[in-house]
Amino acid sequence: MRKFVNDRAASLQPSGIRKFFDIVQKMEGAVSLGVGEPDFITPWNIRDAAIRSVQRGYTQYTGNRGLPELRELISRYLAERFNVHYPPERTIVTVGASEAIDLAMRAVCEVGDEILIPEPSYVSYAPTVTLAGGVAVPLKCSADNDFILTPDILEKAVTNKTKALILAYPNNPTGAIMTKAQLEAIIPVIEKHDLLVISDEIYAELTYVGGHVSIASMGNMAERTVLINGFSKAFAMTGWRVGFVCAPAEIDAAMFKIHQYTMLCAPQMGQRAAVCALKDGFSDGFSTVEEMRSEYNRRGNFLVNAFNSLGLKCFKPKGAFYVFPSVKATKLNGEQFATALLEKYKVAVVPGAAFGSAGESHVRCSYATSMQQLTLAIERITDFVEGLNP
Repeated sequence: MRKFVNDRAASLQPSGIRKFFDIVQKMEGAVSLGVGEPDFITPWNIRDAAIRSVQRGYTQYTGNRGLPELRELISRYLAERFNVHYPPERTIVTVGASEAIDLAMRAVCEVGDEILIPEPSYVSYAPTVTLAGGVAVPLKCSADNDFILTPDILEKAVTNKTKALILAYPNNPTGAIMTKAQLEAIIPVIEKHDLLVISDEIYAELTYVGGHVSIASMGNMAERTVLINGFSKAFAMTGWRVGFVCAPAEIDAAMFKIHQYTMLCAPQMGQRAAVCALKDGFSDGFSTVEEMRSEYNRRGNFLVNAFNSLGLKCFKPKGAFYVFPSVKATKLNGEQFATALLEKYKVAVVPGAAFGSAGESHVRCSYATSMQQLTLAIERITDFVEGLNP
């Protein structure tokens, strides 16, 4: 019997995040700081909008691009919140931001194209590049420089095969952001080498310092940027699977065809819930988003102080809802630390190597969970670390 599995698919490693999540699901009394799942429930007004849509019989397919009303609202949202201007006709409502990432890679990558990925980075970027036939090229960023991408790092990585750069700020797993000045510094390199930017801004609303700046809002960058965002993080709508992608016309047309043939459309009930999220957000100044951001910031500060007090140097996140402490002081790498912590003290964190080799001496902890759970986790982590150095 011949081999049927595609070599690219066979070469992929399982998600380093899900490995620990699956163990925790079967472990009684465990505390999970593993998955980036907001503990906030989707606000009632949004849930009610979806319920009413089902009651009214809105259960059919929508147009492939998504509901016209939702795309109009997304266009307004990007313009008013982030000074980014893409028309509704170049907006595709996707099944979460994850589909948008996949669409971008498949629309852009030719076999052998190099796609630059600053690391540590979200676990799905490199695999989607591989599946699209491209070559993922990691760019190591460090805590010494606040995990930002510098012009020097970018310039040194570019070859004649480089086609695109993935930017993901606020960053998962580090919580780093890039300021307007830092983005301005890399734009000349991007333009010099005629690179496309794929900007994943799913955590844009969860920025604690100075407000989020999109590279698509700067100069002519919108015409060389694929912008990805969605409703999962800012609106506590992870399970609804509603994202969106905006792009230059030629790339939008390619993504749209792939979307048509593979996914057709995002669920109508989720789209109508997203309409409510934006409509009510405009009405009340996105107060629910503001409340969640404030609470996440409080939790993040708690974890940073706790890890630093244990001698585990921890970068203070400026966005998203993760901390990324170094565990070098324990003389363990991230994998060893996470495994022992889970086995002995029933606390799940994610080894930093899951996000690239730049994270080998780190672990990622999500603070998208209650203060009660975070406090319990820190008590157990304290016992674990102190037990390593009696």
